[in-house]
Parts: sequence; C-alpha cells; structure tokens
Amino acid sequence: MTISTTTHLNFRGDARAALELYGSAFGGDATVVTYAQAGAVTDPAESDQVMWGQVASPAGFRVMAYDVPSHTAYEPGVNPVFVSVRGTDADELRRYWDGLAEGATVRVPLAPAAWSPLYGMVTDRFGVTWVLDVEVAWAG
Repeated sequence: MTISTTTHLNFRGDARAALELYGSAFGGDATVVTYAQAGAVTDPAESDQVMWGQVASPAGFRVMAYDVPSHTAYEPGVNPVFVSVRGTDADELRRYWDGLAEGATVRVPLAPAAWSPLYGMVTDRFGVTWVLDVEVAWAG
C-alpha cells in the first residue's frame, strides 16, 4: 500500500470557495462531498457545506478542506490544519493509528463511517490532529 499526507484546511462555511480558489490557482478541479451527501447532517442549515473536499492538480498539488460544523468549536488560527493520511489498506492504517494514539486524545474513534470503510481522528500528545481514512472514490 502507498499512503499520502495532505494538508487539510478547516473553514466555517468557506471551504467550497477556498477549494475553488486553490483549484484555479494551482490547476485541478475541486471535488466536494457535502454533509447531506455523506449522510452526516447535524444542522439542516449546514447540509450543503463541505464535509470533505479536495483539489488535486496534474502537477501534484493537493489540498483538502472542510467546513467545521457549528456544534464544534472553531477559532480561525487555533486549529486550522489537520494532517490527513489516506490509504487503501485498513490494517496498515490501524497500525498507524495505534502508533499515534498512545497518550493522544481520540476525537473520532477509528471505525467505519458513512463515507469510508475506516475513518478516525486523533490529536497526538504534541497537539497535532491526524485524520486517517481508507480512501474511496466519490461519484458526486
């Protein structure tokens, strides 16, 4: 299995516009999955906001983004970045998770999710938040 790490930016309602800007600047199209498409709506007013989005350019630029839901604290500049580790082998991702989780704060337990066979979020003992998931293609 190969893995990749990608900068994952956090916004409050501006993720789609940011991804469109980055796609325009670096080349590549924005791919967006809304909270409604993922079956993860907690506030109907946010159903069309970005739960998962990315721009991947032919030249190799890659960035991910999402809109922090209103039930989650958000202070721009305080928690603006996640490190996203994506792969195709669930067992290998579990090993990475186990390595990161010692002394960490589990924000979302590593488990199946509506949008991925395996997804989890953990803030390590140094304050870095990691998102691990099995990568799936979205036909949206």
